[in-house]
Amino acid sequence: MKITLLCENEVCDMHWLAEWGFSAFIEYGGQKILFDTGFSDVYRHNAKRAGVDLDRADFVALSHFHNDHTGGLRHHGFTGRKKILMHPRVLEELAYPKSKSFAEGYREIHRILTDDFDVVPAKGATEFAKGAFFLGEIPRRNDFEAGEFDGDAMPDDTALAFRTDKGAVVVTGCSHAGICNICDYAKQVTGQSLYAVIGGFHLLAEDNPPLAETIAYFKAEAPEILLPMHCVDFPALVAFHNEFGSRKYAAGDVIEL
Repeated sequence: MKITLLCENEVCDMHWLAEWGFSAFIEYGGQKILFDTGFSDVYRHNAKRAGVDLDRADFVALSHFHNDHTGGLRHHGFTGRKKILMHPRVLEELAYPKSKSFAEGYREIHRILTDDFDVVPAKGATEFAKGAFFLGEIPRRNDFEAGEFDGDAMPDDTALAFRTDKGAVVVTGCSHAGICNICDYAKQVTGQSLYAVIGGFHLLAEDNPPLAETIAYFKAEAPEILLPMHCVDFPALVAFHNEFGSRKYAAGDVIEL
């Protein structure tokens, strides 16, 4: 399994571009998945630099509707129609935005989705390729995770999970649903314990994240690999480094599992 980070808040060196957002190109079991697209065309620039042919993606998947994960669709450049997995609320929010947060370009993104893609709405967990799951709506089971953003319960926020010989690999976009809630559901869906958790964990001080409880959760779960990024602030990154030896990955980095 190989994950190429195409968009993240930082870069691994001077040859890449960064922006506030997330995008990853995932290769698993002969399938290629573009997971989120950042805000602009940064992911396309970095894909070209990495030698990633985005046109070879078998699926596109969206973690939620915010434009730092969907905005890059305005620059997709695909030569044919791609299947795109998302919670059904994503289309609703893009067409009739209620939230003012990350709202730039919503209606344009909605038009592109409906005109250029074959939308696959998935409210429940969906095995879209053998061993690969779009998790759909995440049950909110941990009382220490608010599971909301800016007053929005974010039922569309989701993640991907993959079965491997070493356990479940979870790739998250922003984890508004709560990173521990997501991991609990990924374990249930895959039937495996956690091996790797990679992506945005949404641990930002201004949102009063349950950092101590999150650290305790992962100490109990003991995944081999923990790579928080994107929407994780410096104190949280330091805590994960001190407790688990986690390092910060960025745009241009490649993770091989």
